[in-house]
Amino acid sequence: MAQIETNGPAEPLLPVTPVNTRGVRFAQGLPAIWGDALGRSAIRSGQALLVLTLVAVVIWALTRVPLVFTPILLSLILAAAISPMVHWLSRHRWPRAVAVLTSFVAILAVFGGVITGIVFLIRSQSKDLAAQADIGIDRLHGLLVQGPYPVTDAQISSIRDAIQKFILSATFGNEALTGLRVAAEVVVGAILMAVILFFFLKDGEKIRNFLFGFLPAAQRTKAHVAADHGAVVLGGYVRGTALVALTDALIIGLALAIMRVPLALPLAVFVFIGGFIPIVGATAAGTLAVVAALIFNGPVPALVVVIVLVGANQLEHHVLQPLLMGKVLRIHGLAILLALAAGTTLAGLVGALLAVPLTAVGWSIIKVWTGRDALAATPPDAPAAAVEPPGAAGPPAGKAQA
Repeated sequence: MAQIETNGPAEPLLPVTPVNTRGVRFAQGLPAIWGDALGRSAIRSGQALLVLTLVAVVIWALTRVPLVFTPILLSLILAAAISPMVHWLSRHRWPRAVAVLTSFVAILAVFGGVITGIVFLIRSQSKDLAAQADIGIDRLHGLLVQGPYPVTDAQISSIRDAIQKFILSATFGNEALTGLRVAAEVVVGAILMAVILFFFLKDGEKIRNFLFGFLPAAQRTKAHVAADHGAVVLGGYVRGTALVALTDALIIGLALAIMRVPLALPLAVFVFIGGFIPIVGATAAGTLAVVAALIFNGPVPALVVVIVLVGANQLEHHVLQPLLMGKVLRIHGLAILLALAAGTTLAGLVGALLAVPLTAVGWSIIKVWTGRDALAATPPDAPAAAVEPPGAAGPPAGKAQA
């Protein structure tokens, strides 16, 4: 094989890794006590503590205004989940404003229709439910008294008296007023969330360009790539979780309907909502369905619901979640559990709902920003071939082989 040399300057056969001299110059400008390895580690630790402190202050400030912060986050999550529908309509030559309005109205119609149907169903069955609840409570009383660990009538009466005393006390009145205030805040937050969601769908790109305009020019491209990947992860997580929760709700709701448990549809909706809280949400909602079956139908139907609940959980954890969310939620189970605990501690139920998706988005942004994932360095719509492994580009430009 003859080797042909070009007229250009000779290039090294092996790639030369550039040396980062900025850190060396910074270390040389420090006193001797900070210039060694231990001193540089201390400086990095101080920087990390400063960043963590800033993040903690921001989180604390945001939790002080939940009526504003929560609708913004929920709107952002819904916008990430709905945006593929808007893009699909736009690709089929729908005007942008019409596509946004259609998607927005469709989401409102679905949520409004489900809530309205549940309210009317409960109102239509209220009298029958009261009578069946009395029968179920008497049946439960008999099971407690005659069970393997019997409870005396005196103990049951003391519990009942304590509940009645709490209801008639001023504490219950204060709690009721607090509940009314919370209900009013929920209504206001829902209206605010709907308005914010519409503007996120309509002007999301403009809002992002405005916010990223404050960044240095050298960082804007990376910020846009990180935002694109965060939106992909967030939308995929919400859609995958919704499909998993819908499957659980259909399975448990169908079992309740077959056994003629009252309020099967509201209980199925509650299971669907609980599915958005990882690990414990669907189980807690299913437990409520078991209690309802025990009170209204007896122990045998309740046992059947328990079996169905266990089967649905196994299907969810071993089939549905790896299939629908394996490529999106690349987070260890321990990290999910810790994020769930932290979110619940900071913001209660809302924190439990938002902890895992925000953690997934944060991890995706960190991978893009630090370049840990080669595929994360390109926009989500770029072909995979655009990222070539080292050495895949062929021989150096200065040489050719014949």
